[in-house]
Amino acid sequence: MKEKGLLIVLSGPSGVGKGTVRKAIFSREDVKFDYSISMTTRKPREGEVDGVDYFFKSREEFEQLIQEGKLLEYAEFVGNYYGTPVDYVRETLDAGTDIFLEIEVEGARQVREKFPEGLFIFLAPPSLSELHSRIIGRGTETDEVIRGRMEQARKEIDMMDLYDYVVENDEVERACSRIQSIVEAEHCRRERVQHRYQIMLELEGEQ
Repeated sequence: MKEKGLLIVLSGPSGVGKGTVRKAIFSREDVKFDYSISMTTRKPREGEVDGVDYFFKSREEFEQLIQEGKLLEYAEFVGNYYGTPVDYVRETLDAGTDIFLEIEVEGARQVREKFPEGLFIFLAPPSLSELHSRIIGRGTETDEVIRGRMEQARKEIDMMDLYDYVVENDEVERACSRIQSIVEAEHCRRERVQHRYQIMLELEGEQ
């Protein structure tokens, strides 16, 4: 019996470096899981590519997908929608492949309700002052948006109990290594592998 894939959810406050960590993880040769590209209604940042970093949709297109039930999760954050296409996620897991979601905290809460067996990792900043510096360093947000992101970040850090693990993003490569170690450990969890050995014992008894 083929083992189902593992749903890996990485989220954390805006500006913590989720996208940077995700790109670094997938640049490693030993990574064996797929990346589920999120949809968003926000405008692409410099260097972002449609279909690679996000699927960029209009607000009208996104709301149509919500009505059709084609999103595993979605959230509205600082005036923009973010969401995950449901069909691709289910098909990938059923095929036995791990799938990696990089999503906002509200989206992770929704996924937790539908896929409690998933692996939920919270990417945390070293400090709030460091998070503030990273957001300012983008140079893409107004002072009002920055204040809104920091206020939201405080609320999201307070929701940490929704997650199984917390990884501090003090240094990108170190954070990537921690995440990969967590995924490897989860594949050895007794609940995930015990059924294989039960089948083995049953087959042995039939001989």
